[in-house]
Amino acid sequence: MYSNYSFNPNRNRYVNSPYQPNPYDNYNSFYPTYPYYYSERQQPVRGQATWTEGGQVTQCGIPWSSNEYMTVAVGENSPYQCGQQLKIRNVSTPVPREILVTVVDQVPGYPANKINLHRRAFEALGANPSVGVINVEIIPSPELEQEQWGKYLLEVTQTAYPSYSITEYNTVAKTQLSPTQIQETYEFTLQSPQETITVQGNIIYNPNTDRVISFDIKEV
Repeated sequence: MYSNYSFNPNRNRYVNSPYQPNPYDNYNSFYPTYPYYYSERQQPVRGQATWTEGGQVTQCGIPWSSNEYMTVAVGENSPYQCGQQLKIRNVSTPVPREILVTVVDQVPGYPANKINLHRRAFEALGANPSVGVINVEIIPSPELEQEQWGKYLLEVTQTAYPSYSITEYNTVAKTQLSPTQIQETYEFTLQSPQETITVQGNIIYNPNTDRVISFDIKEV
């Protein structure tokens, strides 16, 4: 059990360095462009993904090694923000595979439907780096962005399982225990080279002060 955790959203921020693209980083202009509406950020966006080995520092100040390299660069003018969680679905395979990645870098000239994944994230989608480019759906994660306590527990889980990548999450329940106590429950899917596990997190907080009363995480 973990308690009295001090959440610091800037704990992974470092000094910036030049972006390093991969050798396949030439956007296919013949791939159809899909409209992107800022008012519908929760909707999947069809596009393409390439890969990179990343650099030591980034435009966002968040290292490529964050979240066990489940990280991504987006267009400088795209609606996706530094530190935002995105769900990426590989639609190039018969059975689509999904991962959760964190935006850590920005690239000038990229359209909103093009991303550059770290090589390990690219491989986690079941893609061989020799392919270079895959078709994907980009799915912003509004539930996690809007529900600050889900993001809080995601950070706790990442800290508790440093050798695992968090590839999926689900909101399980939200219960008002009293006028000053609300409990929220989330489940996270974690992946390592050896296994996949599910971790459940519970948090109780005061909605009037936004202060944590208690929380715990456990494997289920």
